[in-house]
Amino acid sequence: QLHSDQDKGDGSLKYILSGDGAGTLFIIDEKTGDIHATRRIDREEKAFYTLRAQAINRRTLRPVEPESEFVIKIHDINDNEPTFPEKIYTATVPEMSVVGTSVVQVTATDADDPSYGNSARIIYSILQGQPYFSVEPETGIIRTALPNMNRENREQYHVVIQAKDMGGQMGGLSGTTTVNITLTDVNDNPPRFPQSTIHLRVPESSPVGTAIGSVKATDADTGENAEVEYRIVDGDGTDMFDIMTQKDTQEGIITVRKPLDYETRRLYTLKVEAENTHVDPRFYYLGPFKDTTIVKISVEDIDEPPVFSRSSYLFEVHEDIELGTIIGTVMARDPDSTSSPIRFSLDRHTDLDRIFNIHSGNGSIYTSKPLDREISQWHNLSVIAAEINNPKDTTRVPVYVRILDVNDNAPQFAVFYDTFVCENARAGQLIQTISAVDKDDPLGGQKFFFSLAAVNPNFTVQDNEDNTARILTRRNGFSRHEISTYLLPVVISDNDYPIQSSTGTLTIRVCACDSRGNMQSCSAEALLLPAGLSTGALVAILLCIVILLVIVVLFAALKRQRKKEPLILSKEDIRDNIVSYNDEGGGEEDTQAFDIGTLRNPAAIEDKKLRRDILPETFFAPRRTPPAPDNTDVRDFINQRLKEHDTDPSAPPYDSLATYAYEGNDSIAESLSSLESGTTEGDQNYDYLREWGPRFNKLAEMYGGGESDKDAS
Repeated sequence: QLHSDQDKGDGSLKYILSGDGAGTLFIIDEKTGDIHATRRIDREEKAFYTLRAQAINRRTLRPVEPESEFVIKIHDINDNEPTFPEKIYTATVPEMSVVGTSVVQVTATDADDPSYGNSARIIYSILQGQPYFSVEPETGIIRTALPNMNRENREQYHVVIQAKDMGGQMGGLSGTTTVNITLTDVNDNPPRFPQSTIHLRVPESSPVGTAIGSVKATDADTGENAEVEYRIVDGDGTDMFDIMTQKDTQEGIITVRKPLDYETRRLYTLKVEAENTHVDPRFYYLGPFKDTTIVKISVEDIDEPPVFSRSSYLFEVHEDIELGTIIGTVMARDPDSTSSPIRFSLDRHTDLDRIFNIHSGNGSIYTSKPLDREISQWHNLSVIAAEINNPKDTTRVPVYVRILDVNDNAPQFAVFYDTFVCENARAGQLIQTISAVDKDDPLGGQKFFFSLAAVNPNFTVQDNEDNTARILTRRNGFSRHEISTYLLPVVISDNDYPIQSSTGTLTIRVCACDSRGNMQSCSAEALLLPAGLSTGALVAILLCIVILLVIVVLFAALKRQRKKEPLILSKEDIRDNIVSYNDEGGGEEDTQAFDIGTLRNPAAIEDKKLRRDILPETFFAPRRTPPAPDNTDVRDFINQRLKEHDTDPSAPPYDSLATYAYEGNDSIAESLSSLESGTTEGDQNYDYLREWGPRFNKLAEMYGGGESDKDAS
């Protein structure tokens, strides 16, 4: 309440209020000066308010006293409960932790004034989670309360913490929060195999590296604490099998290390150990952190393909062996206990020329064609072995055949030699150096000997003993006019066994040379030409001669062709040849193309006339053909003429088409046609057709009926 000394109680003064909350939160009675709060005041919103008050004359509105300032301070009461910043907390603690291990600290706040009473003094307590955890009342730190809590038994815990003000006394306000505590894993469990003995089976044909099975040890831990390493520590199959750890599944995969054989051994025993890779030293007392199991592996028998005695074969044979000679033998066996017989064969894709063959029973390879090292020095074959009882199971082996050289080729000149000797050559002059080659390849290398086939008065051969030889002259001077070319047979032989030799002939031309021995001309005719005639002129003359010869040959050919053109055929000739006129005929009514009268009267032919289409180069006297009898049929006549043509030596050496048209003799039934008849249509009587039988009834009706109709009309 505000009161002015000038206030006499007559209502002449007026109190006014200004400042924080004036008019809204605080109002003043302008007559009495009493200040009132309009609503509940919260200290947590604002702890104090600064106001200004003044008394003024109601009539003049002038202040009767100076303005005064005062502060309204709000006293706190316990109207706020403690609150946690998080509704749910999450925390972890390793399993097997000792008692008192700190887990997490939770802190609550109270909006009340901590300097006024115990309204903001907070005490923590645990409502849920005992006896596993405890909380410090003053700090809110949660700690473990039980020793050796095992994650494998229980992993999650829900703890409820209460915060209460007023120092935890009766009447204090409180708030709660939930803490989810998870026990983290430590390596406190060793791996364990679920079985003491494990049985596996594997086919004997399993290749190296094949996985035949797996083993797995269980570990109650998780993560890296459960990682296990597998190894084979003992057993009779340590050299036959391997084991590897598969990280994603933590399994031990057993694989084949060496090839297996059922016939050699059928059962293997392994001792497999599983051990943790990350061991915590704090828990050694719980160990050892490893376990073992026995793995028994049974080898299963299967029908295996044949096995060769070697992985490959190499045979060497001379190229001159006889056909059918055995060059080598491959051997294979059935590795199974049944020991089935083996059949051998050659893969013909490796022997396309079928030079070799193989005995199917014993594997002997022999030649079926001659060998030639100079054609092919190596032959790479593939031999197939298959069981007779099971031909599908096959095995291949490479066979390399090396063809050894035999001295079966004679040496020859290395190149073609164009040799000449100068007319002014002197005795002993070198005119050519020759060498030789040989297709054979002897072990000691090539060695050739050169000599003349016979003593030659003009030239000689001097062997250089280095597989070359020199051709030397034996006399002075040579003449192109006397002899322009010399042939010199040279014998070349080798030194291998058997000795092979050949004779090569050198063609030595005699040429004109300058003073230095350079060839100028080797043609003898060149000396007869004028001295001033150049090479271009000689070429022009030769071209003119060639052109004249071509013209003469063409003219003679044309003249000969004209002589062989066919002549005009006579109408009396009984043979018709096919002649192309390139014009259109007259059709069926054209009877001028040939005379068929001769065919109608075969007796009219007296002599066989010569062909006039081609003149015979050699004249043969015509033979007299006997006339055919009057009653001879045209068929006999044609056959007779055909026989004469076949035996006629003057006939042309090519086929000639002769056409013969002949109607034949009259029918005994006479003609049914009215053509060329001496009577008219009205004079004909066809009643006799009915007497000829049912085949002529139709004709009788046609012609006979016509007459009846005609008479009726």
